[in-house]
Amino acid sequence: MEIKLLFGIISSIVAIVCFVPYLRDIFKKQTQPHAYSWLVWTILQTVGVAAQLKDGAGYGAWALAIGAVFCFTIFVLSFKYGTRNITKFDGICLFASLIAIAIYFTLENPLWAIIVVAIVDFVGFLPTFRKGWEEPTTETPSTFALSALANFLSLLALQNYSTTTVLYIASLFITNSSFVSMIIIRKKMLLKKDHVI
Repeated sequence: MEIKLLFGIISSIVAIVCFVPYLRDIFKKQTQPHAYSWLVWTILQTVGVAAQLKDGAGYGAWALAIGAVFCFTIFVLSFKYGTRNITKFDGICLFASLIAIAIYFTLENPLWAIIVVAIVDFVGFLPTFRKGWEEPTTETPSTFALSALANFLSLLALQNYSTTTVLYIASLFITNSSFVSMIIIRKKMLLKKDHVI
């Protein structure tokens, strides 16, 4: 079996598995997704898949396509199970993300388009970062850790390496890894604080 195809299959399996604990925790009311972030991620991952396929990403785009489906599912679920901890800052991030997405569609250069997508994805992540900092127990870190792993495997599965195919997946790897680290650190901080009290 071709090694790129193998990495594509494994990254796709990890992309599916990574959402299982998140969905389980949503239904158990332990995780409260932030609707704004999941809406932005749905749009961006759909757009990202289209851009990557256009530039020959091949197997490396599979996990991202699976992620887009799950992002939309979680966005829909967030209406019933999502957080009510939504601030003006979150609204500004959503507005900025939607404006940037509109700009993306006016760009004919795939490289600049993917740069915009990577930046918007980060801005779209900020409401979840903020909520995760304030309420770290309302997130499922294993989902983001496995997502980072799927992103890494997707990079190995790419059939064409260019800034356009690599940048967005690499940015997802960095943001997912950073989020997991922040949640772990924040939970430890709060645990120490509780012990001191």
